[in-house]
Amino acid sequence: MHAPYTYFIHHSYQINLLNSNILLPDWTHAYGGAQSQGIIRQTPDDFIVNEIQSFELSGSGEHAFLLIEKCSENTDYVARLLARFAGVRQRDVSYAGLKDRHARTTQWFSVWLPGKPDPDWQGLNSETIKVLQATRHSKKLKRGSLAGNQFILRIRDWAGDKTILEQQLQTIREQGVPNYFGEQRFGREGGNIAKALALFAGEKVSRNQRSLYLSAARSYLFNHILSARVASDTWNQALPGDVLMFDNSHSFFKAETLDKSILQRVEQLDMHPTATLWGKGEVQVSAEVAVIEQQVIGLYDDLAQGLIAFGMEQDRRALRSHIQELQWQFLDSTSLELSFTLNAGCYATALLREVVQTL
Repeated sequence: MHAPYTYFIHHSYQINLLNSNILLPDWTHAYGGAQSQGIIRQTPDDFIVNEIQSFELSGSGEHAFLLIEKCSENTDYVARLLARFAGVRQRDVSYAGLKDRHARTTQWFSVWLPGKPDPDWQGLNSETIKVLQATRHSKKLKRGSLAGNQFILRIRDWAGDKTILEQQLQTIREQGVPNYFGEQRFGREGGNIAKALALFAGEKVSRNQRSLYLSAARSYLFNHILSARVASDTWNQALPGDVLMFDNSHSFFKAETLDKSILQRVEQLDMHPTATLWGKGEVQVSAEVAVIEQQVIGLYDDLAQGLIAFGMEQDRRALRSHIQELQWQFLDSTSLELSFTLNAGCYATALLREVVQTL
């Protein structure tokens, strides 16, 4: 029997519009919390991210597809650079998702060049940007059109109990981790949440900033709901009234009854319970799950009503992140390397926070 969910809502974390920053809570850990510590991102090569494309490129069409390796540059900057280099509008350059600036990453970009030849893309190469591959395709690259991302992380100056660490990692390999949005989604010291509240109060911002703040507000509510499910030990279990999502897919369905087949597929990480990405529309869950979600939404009514006022539509996100191909090794006594693959939209920091306190 899982513990009553009402005991675990974060009543102490109230949002005050007068504060410039929001103190982010230490959302509930699934495996007892990090029992070791270390330094991450000491150099860009300590955090390597490689996109996994979700479709094959045809080799012909109006859109130039470029696989670019970047180091210490953000995605938007590279997109602007591509637009200037190709002589096109910035909106003619697309990418599937944002990648960390303080990392070495490879990701795809598309540039719309109808009736135009490719420029010499090698002219883009610099100390921080390298074009690895160029080809053509009939359609532009859309946001979210990824199979996932492959990570190689190095933690330096690691200190802790190796036996506990390996036990935690083995459990994570078998059971996954809570699918929290990473702290970077919320801005420095949670500033994007305060800015979302200011937006809801009438402050004018650019279109890009508005999208950023709305996403941060939805993510904040989601993380609180997930934290409540982790605290009640139901984040990786299907409850009556749950909406379940298939692994590595955005397809989901309401589980009217929890038969043996569904429970087995949840246990095998083939599908996951979900929580709301809040917005307007009909609540999709029922019973105990609806109560959990509404308790959290009720605590942060300013955020919830603001999202509805700005026309955000309700969506769902998996409560669990399936950590695929997880491997670990010590390069020396104080250097830990982790490698793994995540579904699109999942954060490597969701794994890290469970095992290593980063300094």
